[in-house]
Amino acid sequence: MEYLAILKLERNLSENTLSSYNNDVSNLIRFLRERGKNDLSEVKTKDILDFFFFLTELGCTSTTTARYRSSIKGFFNYSLRNEYITRDPTQTLTGTKLSRKLPDVLTFDEIELILEQPDIEKNAGLRDKAMLELMYSSGLRVSEVITIKQSDLFFADEVIRVIGKGSKQRIIPVGSSAKYWVERYLVYARPNYENKATSENILFLSNRGKALSRMGVWKIVDKYTKEAKIEKSVHPHTFRHSFATHLVEGGADLRAVQEMLGHSDISTTQIYTHIDRDFIRQVHRDFHPRGK
Repeated sequence: MEYLAILKLERNLSENTLSSYNNDVSNLIRFLRERGKNDLSEVKTKDILDFFFFLTELGCTSTTTARYRSSIKGFFNYSLRNEYITRDPTQTLTGTKLSRKLPDVLTFDEIELILEQPDIEKNAGLRDKAMLELMYSSGLRVSEVITIKQSDLFFADEVIRVIGKGSKQRIIPVGSSAKYWVERYLVYARPNYENKATSENILFLSNRGKALSRMGVWKIVDKYTKEAKIEKSVHPHTFRHSFATHLVEGGADLRAVQEMLGHSDISTTQIYTHIDRDFIRQVHRDFHPRGK
């Protein structure tokens, strides 16, 4: 890559640093191509922000994110100086913006529009419908979506079990709509994806019979958002953020919402209290738009 050769000459960077920069820029380009952006001149600030949200979904640390920011801004600055592009999409970005900007919140009507898009007559559509319903119903992280197993479903009790950050287990209510579509997926679609050698009881499977990847979930969300003609910046985390926002706006107890989300940030631990699971289920039923 020409950019790396220039870096080596101008800044005398170590091989390890150059390798990291190469990895960062290559991952960005791969991400952009997945979104149909094959020409750097087509890249917008929103695309760069989306990439950093994707890094957040992957669990990248602030240190790693800062390195990505440096290498990517340097790459676009170089491209502008050499007239490969006419506008630098990273020019207005700051470290604060990248680390603190929250995803857009979807309205309930926008959630409904997205949930209406999958073709439930097809295996993939039924899988995607079930997955999106569960993401919104229970506020799952993308890492939880791709690792949840059939054995984690306790539909008789209207709850599911997930393993969150730090391998912490939590029990979350599940709405009747999500339960209905997951059950249909289990009967009519999942058997067509299952591979005894690779499926390992994972709930949501790819065409190869393996767990979906984070990028796979990202692409599914992006596909149906575009089909619904919603112009907001929507990612898997947007469903989780919307889940919490809609509960709180509906009047739900904040402590119950925090428990459902599995938040463990130090700034919120002071208001953590033990909450009875029956109470949490009742909060979910009363205040979630699709809880009944």
